[in-house]
Amino acid sequence: MRAAVSDPILVVGAGPVGLTAALELARRGVPVRIVDRLAEPTTESRAIVVHARSLEMFERLGLVDELIRAGVRTTGMEMHADGEVVARIALDLVDSPFPYSVTIAQTETERILTEALARHGVRVEREVTLTGLTQDEHGVRVVLEHADGRRETAGTGWLVGADGGHSQTRKLVGSALAGKFKGETFLMGDVDADHDFDPHSMYTFFSPHDGPLLVFPMEGDRLRLIANIPTDERRTATREWLQQVVDERAGRPVRIRDSRWLTLFEVHHAQVPEYRVGRVLLAGDAAHVHSPAGGQGMNTGIQDAHNLAWKLALVSTGQAGPALLDSYHAERHPVGAQVIRFAATLTRVATLAHPVAQKLRNKGMHLLTGLAPVRQAMADRTEETAVAYRRSPIVVRSRGGGDLHAGDHLPAAGGPELRAALAAAHEHVLLTVAADGSAPAPVDGVTARHLLIGAAATGRTGYDAAFPDPDGRAAARYGLPDGGRIMVRPDGYVAAIAPLDDDAPLRAYQALLGSR
Repeated sequence: MRAAVSDPILVVGAGPVGLTAALELARRGVPVRIVDRLAEPTTESRAIVVHARSLEMFERLGLVDELIRAGVRTTGMEMHADGEVVARIALDLVDSPFPYSVTIAQTETERILTEALARHGVRVEREVTLTGLTQDEHGVRVVLEHADGRRETAGTGWLVGADGGHSQTRKLVGSALAGKFKGETFLMGDVDADHDFDPHSMYTFFSPHDGPLLVFPMEGDRLRLIANIPTDERRTATREWLQQVVDERAGRPVRIRDSRWLTLFEVHHAQVPEYRVGRVLLAGDAAHVHSPAGGQGMNTGIQDAHNLAWKLALVSTGQAGPALLDSYHAERHPVGAQVIRFAATLTRVATLAHPVAQKLRNKGMHLLTGLAPVRQAMADRTEETAVAYRRSPIVVRSRGGGDLHAGDHLPAAGGPELRAALAAAHEHVLLTVAADGSAPAPVDGVTARHLLIGAAATGRTGYDAAFPDPDGRAAARYGLPDGGRIMVRPDGYVAAIAPLDDDAPLRAYQALLGSR
C-alpha cells in the first residue's frame, strides 16, 4: 500500500479545523486534498469566539487582520447572579499581541480560511464521504463516495481526520471517545434582538432555579444565546421558548426580533485515547468533545491543526522522521484533557442546584476574582495563552531564558518588524540575542531562518535579517540580558534555548527532528 510521493495528504472535514490544517500544508508547498460530506458550507453560525492564542495562529496564516475586521473585539467577561455582577474578568490582561477575543460567526471564519486556501490552488471537494479506510506502514487507502454514487479508491501517505464529533474517520480507525457520557443539553440561538449589552463583553447569568444563560454580543444587535436546560427536555427549539428562558434568567430586558439559527443539542465530555493512529491523525471534535463553557472547542481544534500541520509538512517531505508526529499527541492530548476539565468544572459550578451552594459560589467567586492572580489566571485560561509544551518529547530542556522555558510560546517583543518576521516565517527561526550589540557568529549547520536582535544592527554577516534592541527590552523579555539563542518552531513555540557559547541544545533539537 505504498503511497506515491505525489499523493496529496488527505484532510477529511472542511470546518475551521480541517481548513486550517489544509491551509498550513498548502502554504508550505505540500500537496493536499480536502473533502467534506456537505454539499455547501454550513450556514449555521456554530462556534463564534476566536481567542488570543488562536489569533496568533491566524497571524502566522496571514489572516488575522481580515478576521479582526469581520468580527467584534471582546475584552472582558462578566458573571451575574441575583441581579448583581459577582465577577468581572478583563481579558486584555493576557500576554499577547492580541489581548482580546474576536466574536465572529463560524461561517465567516470558514469563508476567510476557504478563500485563503483557494489562493493556494486548493478547493474543497464537496459531497464526498469517507466510507472505507485501511492502512499499513507505507500509506493509507481510502474509499470515497461521491454525490453521484461513484466510489473512488485513493491512496495517501497521511490522513487528517477533522470531521467533527460524529467522525467517520475515528470510527474507521477503530477509535472511540472515552469520558463522561451523561450529556448536558443546551438550547442555543443566534438571534437579532433589542438589548443593552456591551458589545465588547461576554456574559454568564446564573439562575437560582435553572442552568446558566450565556450571552455573546456579535456584530450590530446580533446575539448568541446559550442556555443549559434539563437533560430530559425534548421540545423543539423555538424563538418563543428561547425568549422565555432569557426573560427568566437574564435579569434585564432582551427582546428577540428574529432568529437566524435555533437548535437543541447535547454535549458530552470525552476524548480519544490516541490522537495518532498509525498514519491517521485526529484533530478537533474528532479527537475531543465538551460543553461550550469557556468557548474553547473550535479554538482547541484550530490549535490542534496548526500544531500538526507543520510537523506533517516536514515528515511528508522527508525533512523529519515519522516519530515527530508522535509529539502531536504528546503535546495536544494533555491540552484537550485540560480543556475538558475546565469546561466540566465551569459547567458543574454554573449548574449548582442547592440555594446554599449557589450563595457560596457567588460569594466565593466575588472574593476570588478580587485577587489579581486569580483574574490573571482566568484570563490566561480563557484566552488559552497559558498553553505550553514544557514536557514535550521534542523540547530540549536547556539553561537560560529566565522565566521563558523551552516549550513556552515566544513572547511578543522586539517591535513590530521582528514580530512580523517571526510570524511570516514558514520554517524554524533561530533568534540570536546579541549580548553587547555586536553580532556573534551565526551557528553553522542548523537548519532555520537566522535572525539577529541586538543594540546594533551591524556586523550581521550570515544572518537573514537583523533588528535593533537598543535598550535591551526584548533581551530582558526573553530572559537573556547576557545574550543567547532561541530556536522558535513554525507554530511560535520555543524548541530550545542556548547560551551563545554552547550550541548543543540547538543541535540536540535538530537531531530530534531528524530521528526516524
